[in-house]
Amino acid sequence: EVHLVESGGGLVQPGGSLRLSCAASGFPFSSYAMSWVRQAPGKGFEWVSGINSRGGTAYADSVKGRCTISRDNAKNTLYLQLNSLKTEDSGMYYCVKDDTGTRGQGTQVTVSS
Repeated sequence: EVHLVESGGGLVQPGGSLRLSCAASGFPFSSYAMSWVRQAPGKGFEWVSGINSRGGTAYADSVKGRCTISRDNAKNTLYLQLNSLKTEDSGMYYCVKDDTGTRGQGTQVTVSS
């Protein structure tokens, strides 16, 4: 059974940084493309970033230059480094297994002064 567990969210001031993690289990993690999506209160899901099995990455325009996605296949873990955070980055962040859309329970990011 696929299991994804996000962590690392929290309350941070504008301009601050956070590193989100997603621990994956139940499938050969290194073989699959993964993504991060987020959902602000009252809004739909927004794709943030993705990484394929070869390490190729892509970013939404809204986070490009402020965000780095990475993966540690030895640890079956996906990461998202968020820098220069803005209030509009607030929301629940989920990691997603791309082929099935399976996601974890999410981790809350709140950017506020």
